[in-house]
Amino acid sequence: MNSSFDLDTSSTKNQNNVPLAERVRPKKIDEFFGQEHLISKNKPIRTALENGSIHSMIFWGPPGTGKTTLAKLISVGTKAHFISFSAVMSGVKDIREAVKDAKNIMRESSRPTILFLDEIHRFNKSQQDAFLPYIEDGTLILIGATTENPSFQINNSLLSRVHVHVLKPLSEQSIELIIKNALKKKLVGLNCKKIADDALNTLVKSADGDARRALNLLEASIKLLSTNDDRSEEITDDFVRNVITSSVRKFDSKGEYFYDQISALHKSIRGSDPDAALYWLMRMIDGGCDVMYIARRMIRVASEDIGNADPRALRVALDAWECLERLGSPEGELALAQAVIFLSCAAKSNSIYKAVQLVKDDMERFGSMDVPVKLRNAPTKLMKEMDYGKNYRYAHNEKDGIAYGEKYFPDGMDDKKYYYPVNRGLEAKIKEKLKKIKEIAQQQPENHELEL
Repeated sequence: MNSSFDLDTSSTKNQNNVPLAERVRPKKIDEFFGQEHLISKNKPIRTALENGSIHSMIFWGPPGTGKTTLAKLISVGTKAHFISFSAVMSGVKDIREAVKDAKNIMRESSRPTILFLDEIHRFNKSQQDAFLPYIEDGTLILIGATTENPSFQINNSLLSRVHVHVLKPLSEQSIELIIKNALKKKLVGLNCKKIADDALNTLVKSADGDARRALNLLEASIKLLSTNDDRSEEITDDFVRNVITSSVRKFDSKGEYFYDQISALHKSIRGSDPDAALYWLMRMIDGGCDVMYIARRMIRVASEDIGNADPRALRVALDAWECLERLGSPEGELALAQAVIFLSCAAKSNSIYKAVQLVKDDMERFGSMDVPVKLRNAPTKLMKEMDYGKNYRYAHNEKDGIAYGEKYFPDGMDDKKYYYPVNRGLEAKIKEKLKKIKEIAQQQPENHELEL
């Protein structure tokens, strides 16, 4: 279902039912706070408005950063017909109706039509492709809004026809200006006259870069103020704190925030920065991430980035996982923090990861080569008659418990080296041992003693 855009909300019969965020929505670009990299002088959106050369675009950014507002302001600035969809509620049928409307508007008044599609990432491939011919022939100017990375969620064919503009979380200064601007407006139900400095600071901090959240908290604080017996006209910090029910920061268990933050956590551990790693861990927990997922990721980190440089890391990660399973949250989270810090401080090696990749490459290259006959097991008489296991050198019966010079790779395949220990942690000792084994194998092993 589509909707037209009317900037004048003064005719609304009962504005108390309209959220404050909607009532104070900017009516012109100069009232918009934030996203200076897009709307300042000589910046893309400002320049496009001034030149009247609006193009199809996608706004990508967190909630409450002005995606919808910018789209509406663009339509006003260009005097374009504006149609608004939500991808959650719309489909190809709605697109066809919008195209029909756009063609009629163009024929009757020569006005362009801007079709705003909120949460465009929720449209599937065929739905997204439905826009292509109408963007091409100028019937529609598409403005999509998404909180998800367009590279992952938007078809390449559509991406090639639009400009992607990244919206950033609003600065604390912008949030403060938005709150003060709302208090200045004479709106129904907005009876307070001022806000205490500490209350304003709490609102700004709690908004976490989200203007909608800031205005919703402000509105809730005003409603709470209206029930106060002393008829105070000032919002105090107590009022604000009473309406803040959650300190949860931005996080999306399936979206961009999730992948960005788990990447930051992993790379902080890899970079041996326990403080940054702990910060990202707590950010993810605060945002509601499944702690069991983090625990599983730590097990991966223990092998991928530490490996045999400190084999204890794997055990510590497994212990943290077990603690979480037994204690749950929040009690088990301390064990997870302990594991993250241990992994951050441990000696690092990606030798195991690299070795596995090299082996996979050779498996692709050489295919399924047979196991040498001497390495095959021979549990039956027939197998023994076929020389399975014949001439196999039992390492425990060999000098130093090592069959020096024995070949274990498939026949027809040269010995390969995949594992390259680093000069850190336990791997430094492993590296020295493997080097000694190779040296002895190339000489007369009976004349040497290997210190293990």
